[in-house]
Amino acid sequence: MSRRVEVPLHRVAHARAGDKGNRLNVAVFAYDPALWPVLAPQLDEARILALFAHRGATRVRRYDLPRLGGCNFVIDDVLQGGVNGALNLDGHGKTLSFRLLGLTVEVPEEALGGGEVSRPGPS
Repeated sequence: MSRRVEVPLHRVAHARAGDKGNRLNVAVFAYDPALWPVLAPQLDEARILALFAHRGATRVRRYDLPRLGGCNFVIDDVLQGGVNGALNLDGHGKTLSFRLLGLTVEVPEEALGGGEVSRPGPS
């Protein structure tokens, strides 16, 4: 069995986000889709809800996209009223994807490819 190491999610995955009203949509994809089965159990709805609890999030739904090596999270009530209704400077959902990518995950050491993320190169 290979040794596992703890790294920030952004070392092994990327995200795309958007918002509509008070709802955040964040899709997370492993750089290497073969790594998704290792990441998926670590990114459950309860963990994501806890991550955004300080912003008032009330519900998280995860939609798996296994053939794409990722998933989509829909997070309710996290934007403090939405872009036009919030008193904060930036309620846009895209800024919150970086918070999710800061979560730590455990991955097999060889998935890091000698310290650098193994990303597919140009064809």
